[in-house]
Amino acid sequence: MSGDPRPVGEDDLHGLIDGRLEPERQALVEAWLRGNPARAAEVSADRALRERLRARLAPIAEEAIPARLRVANIRSRHRPITGRWLPVAAAAVLCLAVGGAAGWFGHAARQVPTVTLARTEPATDDAVAAFRTYVVEAVHPVEVRADEKPHLVTWLSKRLGRAVTTPDLTAYGFRLMGGRLLPAGSESAAMLMYDDDHGTRLTLYSRVGDADGRTVFRFAREGDVAAFSWVDGGMSYVVTGRTDEARLLTVAQAVDAQVRGLPVPPRQP
Repeated sequence: MSGDPRPVGEDDLHGLIDGRLEPERQALVEAWLRGNPARAAEVSADRALRERLRARLAPIAEEAIPARLRVANIRSRHRPITGRWLPVAAAAVLCLAVGGAAGWFGHAARQVPTVTLARTEPATDDAVAAFRTYVVEAVHPVEVRADEKPHLVTWLSKRLGRAVTTPDLTAYGFRLMGGRLLPAGSESAAMLMYDDDHGTRLTLYSRVGDADGRTVFRFAREGDVAAFSWVDGGMSYVVTGRTDEARLLTVAQAVDAQVRGLPVPPRQP
């Protein structure tokens, strides 16, 4: 057994899931998990999700880089450069190639955004709590129903101080039921609720976030409730539902595209 004195932390658990630990550290972490069955169950679930996501994203990773982005073709479009500038020119061509390839994979990422596994955070905790509270309501699941959508959008946008959109998820089997306003500390949050023909409900929770940048999708599960969360343009978004991760990821992907005004990714079969 390793004499590594470091305690087992989140980096170790993610490293174990990704297969990145040194053998001795892996043995130590696995031994620690045997004494912590709750965390062992979480790691097992995260491993299973990773494999499902890897299988789902495999077609994107296998796509060939377009000919226009290959090094030889980029080099041929530039005049030969000799003398002392040759090393600089070669470096520039390499940067263009790497940048172009990154752009190509960035294009793929816009279709299937990067996902990371994460423990729950405040916005996700609040979204899941709201989901559990209101999704079971038969009479008053929402405050304003979908047939009053213009009023719903205006009301929520005014209270949040940001433009609120109501993504169209009919192509994914879900229709808008309506929405409600929720407290979020000293601020407000908006929750939109959707359902399908089988009685499955999901919610889109949004509120002003703490950062102005953009994050990858973060997956979390609390019992039978799954959630994908992300931050974009100063807003936090959480899509929550009792459905499988693949379907929820597809929905979150469509929501993200619509709130950003981008083309909606095609629905996966």
